[in-house]
Amino acid sequence: MSAPVFDELVGQDEVVGILDAAVTAGQAVLSGVGGDTSAMTHSWLFTGPPGSGRSVAARALAAALQCPKGGCDACGACHTARAGTHADVRFVVPDGLSIGVGEMRSLVTRAQSAPTQGRWQILLIEDADRLTEAAGNALLKSIEEPPSRTVFLLCAPSVDDVLVTIRSRCRVVALRQPPAAAIARLLVDRDGVDPAIADTMASVAQGHVGRARRLARDAEARERRAAVLGVPRRLTGVGACFDAADALITAAETEAAASTNELAVREKAELETALGKGGSGKGAAKATRGTAGLVKDLEKRQKSRLTRAQRDALDRALVDLAAFYRDVLVNRFGARVPLVHTDLADASRAASGAFSAESIVRRIDAILRCREAIEKNVRPRIAVETLMLHLWRG
Repeated sequence: MSAPVFDELVGQDEVVGILDAAVTAGQAVLSGVGGDTSAMTHSWLFTGPPGSGRSVAARALAAALQCPKGGCDACGACHTARAGTHADVRFVVPDGLSIGVGEMRSLVTRAQSAPTQGRWQILLIEDADRLTEAAGNALLKSIEEPPSRTVFLLCAPSVDDVLVTIRSRCRVVALRQPPAAAIARLLVDRDGVDPAIADTMASVAQGHVGRARRLARDAEARERRAAVLGVPRRLTGVGACFDAADALITAAETEAAASTNELAVREKAELETALGKGGSGKGAAKATRGTAGLVKDLEKRQKSRLTRAQRDALDRALVDLAAFYRDVLVNRFGARVPLVHTDLADASRAASGAFSAESIVRRIDAILRCREAIEKNVRPRIAVETLMLHLWRG
């Protein structure tokens, strides 16, 4: 039976077995007893498609390594390690589009120190594919000769997204896209979602556990998705194409703001408190002098984070659109495979009679090219407007 801390790794039984063995081996290393210590390594690389649970697996392993019981998911070590507040677990979540060398050097220096409260010093890097080349080289130096009680946990979509010199020194743990049925069970058991809603949202989320949960619990998120998938019906002319592009961009901006605003407000309040806002007297006045740079730095990081969130939200919308046309193609050929957007079966069936198979494929290809263009830093609005014209013309 696996440790409770791994329960949220949906449909990843093989991965859970690997991590359980590593935790057992890690305990053996610390206690100096025998056992299969080869199961534990100092550098890990978690790969898998978006929503598969890369960061969930990394956080769970960090918690289990710090837990005296190997991942009970009930003690303070488990809770703080997963929440990012453990003194010896450092999370690196890029605020912007990349992780720079300056930030990585300071983190690597911290990773060289011995744990102060926990059993291991852990550096967890989400989106390791966003490391700049210089930042990757700074990390490599530490991974090559890690301290005896330091563990590096990296997450990336695939091994090809990480420097070859880094991935060659990591144990790669590949997560697969969880099946919709497993995601639906999690939504029902963990979040109390109605089974019918859970089944539908697990299907439309296309294996992304976090998105399935957000759609199941947030009516506004469902409305934004419906607006995106209504785009094909609104493309009646050039003007309508530009209107649809604007609506898609606006929907992505709204979703990004909804996902980042709460954190931004909390960060600003915490900084203001730290800088003495609300205090009185000479001491408070003195404390607030020269703080404009700190405020500006926070605003810069928040703006960068929002830009990244907007691009991620737009990409999810484009994936939804591609899946809709995929469903249209399935209906066109009568293929005996499940639809992605099961709640829009009538719409995709109707579209299958209006479009030729070749035009459906061209539309899917246009969406994929739009995603690539945005990834290469083409302005999103220009890329999406071009896409809408291609979808209209077919």
